[in-house]
Amino acid sequence: MTNEELVVLLDANDQPCGTAPKLEVHDRDTPLHLAFSCYVFDEKGRVLVTRRALTKATWPGVWTNSFCGHPAPGEEMADAIRRRGQWELGIGVSGVEERLPQFRYRAVDMNGIVENEFCPVFTAVTDDLVNPRPSEVCEYRWVPLAGLVAAAEAAPWAFSPWLVLQLKELGAALPATVSQF
Repeated sequence: MTNEELVVLLDANDQPCGTAPKLEVHDRDTPLHLAFSCYVFDEKGRVLVTRRALTKATWPGVWTNSFCGHPAPGEEMADAIRRRGQWELGIGVSGVEERLPQFRYRAVDMNGIVENEFCPVFTAVTDDLVNPRPSEVCEYRWVPLAGLVAAAEAAPWAFSPWLVLQLKELGAALPATVSQF
């Protein structure tokens, strides 16, 4: 038995077509695979942004959404999101809502490593204290969503490419008020 994390590979129609070890697929020719992004909000309506650990193989030190991950084969997306929030940030999340069900992107890191993901975008809420895993996150901040959008527009190079792309679409997919989370 292995503890190796598997990702779900997708065909050209975004349908599952197999699995592969996560560490083996993220390279210069990354196949399309299933992932997710999650933006976590607090009771004040602020969004949690995280800065990727400086030791990350891709996009080290850039600011990004609350967390991302990959569902295990057969795992429900909401379960994967709850699992990853706990593992990466030490938080429980509730109110998981799909906001951008068809988000897909391809980006190349400065090291030549490719991200090639069908990556639905979700929101969730927490009232837990953040306790990030140092191998994943070196800093975090709770910020107003409008401030994050403005910062990503002003300095896109300081943020992950998926955050910049997602924020362009996410505004219209969010509730008008925080109380709707």
